[in-house]
Amino acid sequence: MKKYLEILKKCSLFAGIEENELPVMLNCLGARIDSFDKKYTVMAEGSSAKYIGIVLSGAVQTERTDFFGNRSIIGITGEGEVFGEAFACAGANKLPVSVVAVRMSEIMFIDSGHILHTCSNNCHFHNRLIFNLMQDIAAKTVSIHQKMEIISKRSTREKLLSYLSMVSKKEGDSTFNIPFDRQQLADFLEVDRSGLSAEISKLKKEGILDCRKNFFELYQKYA
Repeated sequence: MKKYLEILKKCSLFAGIEENELPVMLNCLGARIDSFDKKYTVMAEGSSAKYIGIVLSGAVQTERTDFFGNRSIIGITGEGEVFGEAFACAGANKLPVSVVAVRMSEIMFIDSGHILHTCSNNCHFHNRLIFNLMQDIAAKTVSIHQKMEIISKRSTREKLLSYLSMVSKKEGDSTFNIPFDRQQLADFLEVDRSGLSAEISKLKKEGILDCRKNFFELYQKYA
């Protein structure tokens, strides 16, 4: 566990917890670490929803696939970030989504019951963990609301500009990187990839934006 301490110290779930307390706390929580190859399913739709995941290296994406095989990306979780917490704390029996490794990833898993219910040792950090967990879930709720605002736009153009404007404001800069390739961006926006690529080309020709792979620049009136 020692080699992951620097990452765990930055994780929102462990905010306010001293570094020397982390090893004892993780042992108490029964934390375990697994490695996953790129495109491997970390958590499958329909599996148990009781585990909270923390990305120690790599990245994972949370996605939903409908009856016809159409994929919608809900979000990407990077190093030091948490996933699965909302479903675990909601008491869901089964996951309504899948979590897939975007690249080679190391994931720490914690049974949510070990956080939500104090142990026989009455460890003092439990209350802090629960507070951090609730804050994290609240932040995820805001993110989902923002995505709903984006995909509620009528056209691919409106969805794309709405998303890019949101990222620009979050980064405080008109130039930024997004965590998606073109197919992932299309799946996140819930649009056709070829239509998205065509719209990006139009926006570049109109002088509204410029981009190279996942790097984008919005010009002033759109930033």
